[in-house]
Amino acid sequence: MKIGIIGAGMIGGTLTRRLARLGHEVEVANSRGPETLAGLAGETGTRAVTVQQAARGKDVVVVTIPLKNVAQLPSGLFAETPQRAVIIDTNNYYPERDGKIVEIEHNGIPESRWVERQLGRSVVKAFNTIRAQHLLEKGKSPGTPGRIALPVAGDEWEKKAAVMRLIDELGFDPVDAGGIDQSWRQQPGTPCYVADLEREQLIQALAAASPLRGTAWRAKT
Repeated sequence: MKIGIIGAGMIGGTLTRRLARLGHEVEVANSRGPETLAGLAGETGTRAVTVQQAARGKDVVVVTIPLKNVAQLPSGLFAETPQRAVIIDTNNYYPERDGKIVEIEHNGIPESRWVERQLGRSVVKAFNTIRAQHLLEKGKSPGTPGRIALPVAGDEWEKKAAVMRLIDELGFDPVDAGGIDQSWRQQPGTPCYVADLEREQLIQALAAASPLRGTAWRAKT
C-alpha cells in the first residue's frame, strides 16, 4: 500500500520502520521539512517528503503528532487524498503537553472526534495504547501465546477493517473497539492504555473503562 506518515516521533518513526520492512511504499513527513528526515529515510529506504506530499494520493495516511498541533496542519491537507483513503489517528491528549482543549476537557468530546473536526475527514483510532518500543519489537505471529492486542475504533467499517488487517500484519491482534464516539475507552488513563493485554483481556478492559478522566489526565487550570 501507499502509506503517508505525518509525524516522525516515537510512534511515527516506529511505524515508518515497521511498515517499510513489510514492503509498503512509505513516505514520511514532519513539521521541520524533509531534509531533517534524511537519516530515517536512508535507514528505512523510505522517502522524506513535505506534509502535503505525505497526504497526497495515499491508501493510508497516519497522523501521529502532538494533539495540539493537529489544528495547525495545512488547510486543505486532504484535498488530493482519495475519499477511500484511511486516515489513522494515533494521537493522545496529554494536557501537560497540549494545554487545555476545552471541547475534550469540558464538553466530553472523544479525542479522535475532535481530531476529525480539525482534519475534515473521518479517522480510525489506533496505535495509541502501545509503547513505541513494544510496537517495534513485540509483534508475533497469529496464534502465538502472549500476542499483544490493540484496539481499533472507527465509524466506517471498511476503513476500520483495513487498519485491523494492517495491525495483524504488524504482529498484533486487532480488537474492534466500536465507533469513534466509543474511542474514549482506549484513551490515556483507561485500563487498556499501555497495558500490553491479550485479546480477551483487552475486550474486558475496554468494557471496564470509564469516560471520566482521572485527575492525572486533566488540565491543572
